[in-house]
Amino acid sequence: MADLEAFRGPSARATRLPHAPPLRPATLAALAALGRVTPDRSFPVRLPGGPDGLVGHPWSTARFAPYALTAGRAPAAPDEVVTAGGRTRPGARLRTSHGTVTVVGTVRAAGPERPVFFTDARAAALAPEVRQAVVEADATAVRAALRGDARVRVLTGAARRLADADPDRDAEALTALNALFGTAGGVSGFVSVFVVSSTFAFAVAQRRREFALLRTAGATPGQLRRAVLVEALLVGALASAAGCALGAYAAPHLAALVVDGGLAPAWYRVGGAVWPYHVAFWTGLSVALAGASSAAWRAGRTPAVDALREVSVDPGRLPRARWVCGAVLLLTAAATLAYTLLTDPGDLLHRKTWVSRPLLLISGVAVLSPALVRPLARLLVRLPGVLGLLVRQNVLTGARRTASLAAPVLVTVALAGSLLGATATLGGARAAEVDRQTAADFVVTPADGTPFAPAALARLRRGPGAEVSATATTAVQTLEDGVALVAFPARAAEPGPLARTVRLPVTAGHLADLDDDAIVVTREWARHRVGERVRIWRGDGTPRTLRVVAVLATGTGGTGAYVTPANAPGAGVDRVDVRVRAGASAAAVARHLRTVEGVRLRTKAQWVRASWPAPNRTTRLGVLLVLGIALLYTGLSVANTALMATAARRTELTTLRLTGLTRAQILRLTALETLTAVALGAALGVLVTLTGLSGLTAALHLLGSPPALTVPWRPITWTTTACALLSLTATSTATARSLSGAGVGGGN
Repeated sequence: MADLEAFRGPSARATRLPHAPPLRPATLAALAALGRVTPDRSFPVRLPGGPDGLVGHPWSTARFAPYALTAGRAPAAPDEVVTAGGRTRPGARLRTSHGTVTVVGTVRAAGPERPVFFTDARAAALAPEVRQAVVEADATAVRAALRGDARVRVLTGAARRLADADPDRDAEALTALNALFGTAGGVSGFVSVFVVSSTFAFAVAQRRREFALLRTAGATPGQLRRAVLVEALLVGALASAAGCALGAYAAPHLAALVVDGGLAPAWYRVGGAVWPYHVAFWTGLSVALAGASSAAWRAGRTPAVDALREVSVDPGRLPRARWVCGAVLLLTAAATLAYTLLTDPGDLLHRKTWVSRPLLLISGVAVLSPALVRPLARLLVRLPGVLGLLVRQNVLTGARRTASLAAPVLVTVALAGSLLGATATLGGARAAEVDRQTAADFVVTPADGTPFAPAALARLRRGPGAEVSATATTAVQTLEDGVALVAFPARAAEPGPLARTVRLPVTAGHLADLDDDAIVVTREWARHRVGERVRIWRGDGTPRTLRVVAVLATGTGGTGAYVTPANAPGAGVDRVDVRVRAGASAAAVARHLRTVEGVRLRTKAQWVRASWPAPNRTTRLGVLLVLGIALLYTGLSVANTALMATAARRTELTTLRLTGLTRAQILRLTALETLTAVALGAALGVLVTLTGLSGLTAALHLLGSPPALTVPWRPITWTTTACALLSLTATSTATARSLSGAGVGGGN
């Protein structure tokens, strides 16, 4: 058995053609002499108020999926159909775009397509063209009969999957899922190293006097370093083992989540391999040791004289190593951003880039946070009363403690702001592009998403007082560097009306020069100089060599190329821009457009609003997956740091209690200090977010797209609030336990 699919292109590397030409009757006749031929006809089916994406097929093709009847019988009359997916039952009456039909049978869904099966005769009447067929004959004989016909491709064996509506959907989904999990793993690795290193650094600072006593007792620097690393090893081993156990429990639930969210194929399941747990365990252990190494080095350098100190005082300056590390990170972030803006600003619009690039900036600011917290506190902390004065002084003199709590808040807020801000900024830029490029007063599209019927298109063109520009969606392919076949989205339009209804971002050439021997390209094409000739393959696979007459700014990537309808054979008109002529009535034009059946009419403002990228559940789920893992780590760090910082202040809190402060006042004092540290961390996080989004906005400006910097204030507010609640809970608990343990409780 061999599946045939209409195809023409430069090589076997070509992708599925958007407007593949139909099989010739002579071809089908030649194949019928070899064996049984079952033509497949596909056509859209629309139910008013029903689900989208329904596709009609002849019943004879159902056995090749295979679709087996689960109820009822096969269709026998023109108004009878068989449906899939269990949405209807035999006997149901459906009003479709092809008339009212009766459901006489149902089949179990066998893939993402939503088929509706008609009789073969009815399907032939609705879709006369045959673009693929099944031939029950020897593949060698089929190829011999079709030798010399470059329009036809023979698919046998596993290659028959290419005859599906979307044959690469599973591979593309798995590739995207691997990229997503890779990004999530990278972000998790960064955050976990940061959490471990900051926690150990704070722990070593808190135990400075203990290490000094050990030095006085004769411990060598190497012994102290080994002690810290052994602690990290033991804790890391226990934590990694616990993480593997939790991962084994959570992995199936995560797999179900990504399947439900459309990030993975329906058959995706977690396998029973053991090696991922080995990788996770040893990675966790390595992260613990890596995060503790710098803290261990500082522990070994603790001088014995620190044993004489009765009060733990923060050092007045940041260690030179942290200055160097922070400066290197910030300079690297600035240099790589500048280089990308100068060489390839479009790279900043890719998800992997705007997810990973903020990490350098976040790391640099977090490393320098003890030096940044003190001047920021002097500038921002202005609280009234005695408690306010104590809070200000404690924050200034305990900069290391404040920075230890502010740093994880900084990471949390900066990640949330950067990731969600990038998606909002790109969405706003896309909508701004549409607003700037649309000169029409009305935009008309088919109500069912299919190309306009000729009669409907003719009525739209006859509108009184209107300038009409009809365009069609297509695609062109070109070979870059003689190796890579690249597909570009394109629109087919008549040059005259197009120039009067759109304002395309032309950077070179003239749009009016577009003709059947010309093409308009964007700057992302390898050959994009006016006057150059480029070889392209049209939507039906036929090659052409066209002259570049105009070059457009790249923008967010939604502009695409432009050709005339002669270079888009098979492409149906799916958008009509309508501009009201001077002196004509816009209301009269709108009334005429609404009389055309099967159209959706939008004003320019409505079209711009509709062009704003809708909350895509798949994209949102992917971002939240990356962000959720990171926030879990930093949330633990916030709570842990708050507990450690408060528990280490038992002596200080007891002294305050003995000087006359009540228990309630001390609780308010520590709560205010915690909220101040959270606020300082959030301020640094917002600063990092603004800096990162400014780079993205600069890239949009260089690409010719209207800058639209959008800061996600609501998610930032919720993230900061969550950090504050975690910190307050941990601080209040530790403070209450410290006061009770000191034996100075009672009173108010």
